[in-house]
Amino acid sequence: MLPVHSSILIGLSGGVDSVVLLHILHKLAPRFSWQLSALHVHHGISQNADAWSDFCVELCARHLISLHIERVDIAPLREHGIEAAARKLRHAAFAEQACDFVAVAHHADDQAETLLLQLLRGAGVRGASAMPQFAERTQLAERTDSVSLVRPLLHCSRQEILDYASAHQLHWIEDESNANDNYPRNFLRHRVLPLLSEKFPAYRDTLARSAQHFAEASLLLDELAQQDAAQAIEGETLAIAALLSLSQPRAKNLLRYFLHSRGATMPQAVQIDDMLQQLCNAREDAAVCIAYGDWQVRRYQGRVFALRALRDFDQNLVIPWHGEAELDWPALEMRLKFTRTKSAGISLAKLQGAPVTLRLRSGGETLRPHPNAATRTLKNVLQEHYVPPWQRERMPLLYCGDELVCVPGVAVAAEYQAVAEEGIALDFRIG
Repeated sequence: MLPVHSSILIGLSGGVDSVVLLHILHKLAPRFSWQLSALHVHHGISQNADAWSDFCVELCARHLISLHIERVDIAPLREHGIEAAARKLRHAAFAEQACDFVAVAHHADDQAETLLLQLLRGAGVRGASAMPQFAERTQLAERTDSVSLVRPLLHCSRQEILDYASAHQLHWIEDESNANDNYPRNFLRHRVLPLLSEKFPAYRDTLARSAQHFAEASLLLDELAQQDAAQAIEGETLAIAALLSLSQPRAKNLLRYFLHSRGATMPQAVQIDDMLQQLCNAREDAAVCIAYGDWQVRRYQGRVFALRALRDFDQNLVIPWHGEAELDWPALEMRLKFTRTKSAGISLAKLQGAPVTLRLRSGGETLRPHPNAATRTLKNVLQEHYVPPWQRERMPLLYCGDELVCVPGVAVAAEYQAVAEEGIALDFRIG
């Protein structure tokens, strides 16, 4: 799983699990020419957080391992729960590091706890798959490079790890929150699983097998969704007709696959049922918008769109352009990109006549998109180019003085089109 000469980043909390993982990898590194580093995420939740960071610094210094400490603010994510928020911030921190592999110290007891928690939350087969021993970076965060996450200790029990730490006289820190039964995971760990082990001493192995069965079922559902998506998903949208042609379970599977492909939060079971019903049964001209969490699912022109909920914006927004290559456009939470061209796009010479600004629609705008075309209302131009309604009021419009010059990605006014001269192309991208 970890080829020779790999660069491996160790997730180091300072607890016994990650200390043992660091110790093992450090012993093996010379044999396989691994380059080791470590990352400690300072959440600031505990009053002892600074002491934990100091411990990790000293530990890595003794082993001559490079350590990066990432300080994060958990407050904005507290609504998701402390555990979930901390996990999300850790994964984001891992995703930003340059390495071939991220190694974390999850073990068999963690796997059993995760599976039970997922089942108690009513998770589907993807959630009940629990934690894979090997995961691509795309499962960590919205990144597409080749670095992956690995869990080398997933087959080991907590007791085996403690025995190893004792045998090698290792030192570690104890997170006082681990004793708090108010956290669901701790409740299972301290009160439920010890009782379960009295009757089912091999529960770790049997639950691990169940997680593997769920993982295989999840892969099969993904393969089915990929077949259904081949003709149904085009670009960043999903065809309503494809959902209507499938049985309800299969349509829900395709919809989940589409949302997952867009990086969206996965809806609850009741939400996915309601979502499917609204998308498939609405009138053709209905403005369907299903909001859940930070995401929205919309229907337009017979297709499904999934996007992050757009924030409020300043209706009077005006941004001057002085030749910058890029500008932020907060109304659509995107960046505008200006690219120099030859004999195409917007004439730079004709933009010299008055100040150039970017504005929002105010109503009544007109545009002549071609030299031989009639003047059209901007509303009709946007409709003809299938610009979704929720974007129309937020679209950036380029003006020279009081004259509408360009709607990015849609049209350039005939009077301002570059012909046999230097021009500029204006496009936008999300993020």
